[in-house]
Amino acid sequence: MAGFPPFRPRPPWWGGDLQTLRNMLVGRHPNLSPYPALDIRLSMRDGSGDVLAAALHAPAPASQVPASRPLAVLIHGLTGCQDSLYMLRSAAAFLAAGYPVLRLSLRGAGPSRPLCRFQYHAGRSDDLRDALLGLPAELTANGLMLVGYSLGGNMLLKFLADYGRDFPVLAAGSVSAPIDLAESSRRFLDRRNWLYHRWLLARMKEETLAGPADALTAEERKRVMQAATVLEFDDMHVAPRNGFAGAADYYAKCSALGFLPAIEVPALLIHAEDDPWIPSNAYNRALRAGNDRLTCLLAPGGGHVGFHDGTPVAWHDRCLLQFFEENLSG
Repeated sequence: MAGFPPFRPRPPWWGGDLQTLRNMLVGRHPNLSPYPALDIRLSMRDGSGDVLAAALHAPAPASQVPASRPLAVLIHGLTGCQDSLYMLRSAAAFLAAGYPVLRLSLRGAGPSRPLCRFQYHAGRSDDLRDALLGLPAELTANGLMLVGYSLGGNMLLKFLADYGRDFPVLAAGSVSAPIDLAESSRRFLDRRNWLYHRWLLARMKEETLAGPADALTAEERKRVMQAATVLEFDDMHVAPRNGFAGAADYYAKCSALGFLPAIEVPALLIHAEDDPWIPSNAYNRALRAGNDRLTCLLAPGGGHVGFHDGTPVAWHDRCLLQFFEENLSG
C-alpha cells in the first residue's frame, strides 16, 4: 500500500458483500455526454467471422487537458460488457484525466453477442491481441494503458505475458482478477456464496444461449442447461468448446498466476482481502513471483470491483491513474 492512498469504506457500505453489491443496489451512471462515443467493430483473425464491438471516446479539447495521452483500453469481467457500470465509471475518470478511452466488449458479450458464434473465456488472450491489431495506428501512436476487471483482468495479465512485448503497452492494471481460477471456482461453491453463485450461473447461461441460433449444437445447449454449478458449466461447456480436457485443464492453462513471471511491462494488481468471490491467497503467492515489474496492491476492504470510499472517483480508479501517471513521467 506504500505510496497509494489508503482505502476507507464509505458508510454504510462496510464489508466485502456490501462493497460488492453497492453498484447493483444504488449505482448511478456517470455522465459521459461530454465525451460522445464512436461505435467501432474489430474483426477476429481466427477465421470464425466473429467481430467485437467497442465504444471509443475522445477526451475533452486539448486546451483543457494534457495532450498526447496513451489510449486506455478497458476490459470487462464475466457476464459484463462495455456498458457495465464499473466500465462506465472508469471511462469517466480516465477521460477527465485526458486519456482517450476504448470500452471493449469481449467475444460474445453485450453488443458483441449477435456478432459472434464463440465466446470469451479467462485465457482468450488472442482476442485482445486481434482487437488491438484492428485499431487504427493513430489510436495507439501514443502508447496503450490497459485495464482488466475480474475475469477480464486474468485475460489481460495472460495477454501481457503472451503478447505484451508486441504492443506499445506503457502500463497495465487488473482489478479483482481471479488469478487462480480453480481456487476462485471453489470459493463460489461455499455455502455463504449460494446467492452469488445462483445469480452468476443464471447470467452465464443466459449470455451463452443468447447468441446466433446456429452458434451451439443441440448437445451443447443441453449441457449448458444441465450445468448445476459454475464448475460444471466450465467442465461441460467452456472446456470442451475451447479445446481443453476439462475444467481442471482450463483452469491450469489459463490462470494468470502462472504467467506473472513473464510480464515485462509495469502492471498494478489491485485486490481486496474481503473479496467474497476471489480468495486473496493467490495474491500472496503473486507477491513471491519475483517479478519487479509487478505491484500488488492488497487493500483490507473493497469487495469485488467495489472500492467505494465516498469520493467521486472510485479508489481503484484513483490508484490506477496514479500508477499510470508515475509510469508516464518515469
